[in-house]
Amino acid sequence: MVFVRTTPPRPVDVTAVFPELAPSARPAIRLHPRAGSPSVRESSVGGPLLWPVTEPWPHCEGSHPDSGFRQSPAEVRLDRRIRARLHRDPHGPALTPEEEAIRDRDAAMLGERLDAGPPWPAECPVPMLPVAQLYLRDIPLLRPPGQADLLQVLWCPYDHDPDYKPSTALFWRSAAAVVDILATPPEPYEADYPGYVPEPCLLAPEAVTEYPNSLDLSPEMQQMLGDWNRWQAADVGVESSYADYADYPEEFYDSELADAPGWKVGGWPPWGRTDPYPRYCAVCDVRMVPLLIIASFEWDGGTQSWAPYEDQAAAFAASHVAGQNPAQPTAVEVGRTDNLQLYVCPVSPEHPHTDLIQ
Repeated sequence: MVFVRTTPPRPVDVTAVFPELAPSARPAIRLHPRAGSPSVRESSVGGPLLWPVTEPWPHCEGSHPDSGFRQSPAEVRLDRRIRARLHRDPHGPALTPEEEAIRDRDAAMLGERLDAGPPWPAECPVPMLPVAQLYLRDIPLLRPPGQADLLQVLWCPYDHDPDYKPSTALFWRSAAAVVDILATPPEPYEADYPGYVPEPCLLAPEAVTEYPNSLDLSPEMQQMLGDWNRWQAADVGVESSYADYADYPEEFYDSELADAPGWKVGGWPPWGRTDPYPRYCAVCDVRMVPLLIIASFEWDGGTQSWAPYEDQAAAFAASHVAGQNPAQPTAVEVGRTDNLQLYVCPVSPEHPHTDLIQ
């Protein structure tokens, strides 16, 4: 990895206030994706995959109704590039010669593909898009099966019923076994939504310790979090002026002390859209564990304290334009600025995974 990101210490040592939480600590690895040009030999979000030329590229066989969006992934990326340039230079040309050449080239390629096959995704399988590639050497929390040391995550850039989220696919493989690499994977004709087209990002993995969201705690533990006497006796600086707000200690705990926001492997899942409920393996009925959080944002207004030291100035900037928000380097957006949680079987990661939007 060519850069680092460092999470500031939490404002309170939560186990000093609530020693009862210590057994619930879990390791997690924040991925800290940032815009870059990853290679197939690097861990990445939205980057190229180390994919064997002899292995068919995954396609989604589900239903893909017309979304009305009608932009290819290449067009989505080009539009982001143009907006970013115009933000830096508002008086610049609508298109530079290079951008015009890229648009003409992509239009010609799309025309050739439309001439060669079925025109719209509703009528044919859709090639899936790379979402993440994670090497075990960079992400030691991964628990791959057998001799595998590489996880590849792809999705179909269309909403799928019943939860209106992209369908996902996981592949575990041994990097050393890949000799001839697929140079030009197929891409879908279009994406259902620009937020389903990840921008290529390098990673700066960082190990952190997490604690469960308050919704994951027992009623007794939740009541304990709301005990102002515990907070005040520990002299941790929690604002006593908020004592009239019944939910304040719990909200402070959730936003500042519990689970880290953003892309991560392992740790505790975020909740909010629904209460927590366990996920069980469809093969062996074992309770599944969090594998990967695909996040719409690295932080938001309530979790800015998690922004790495290296991003603090950008995190607290007054405003951002589309494509420029430092909290959204991947340009991914799922649900209503939610997170897509991927779960795997702890007995066998090769058993079918499951996912959930929160």
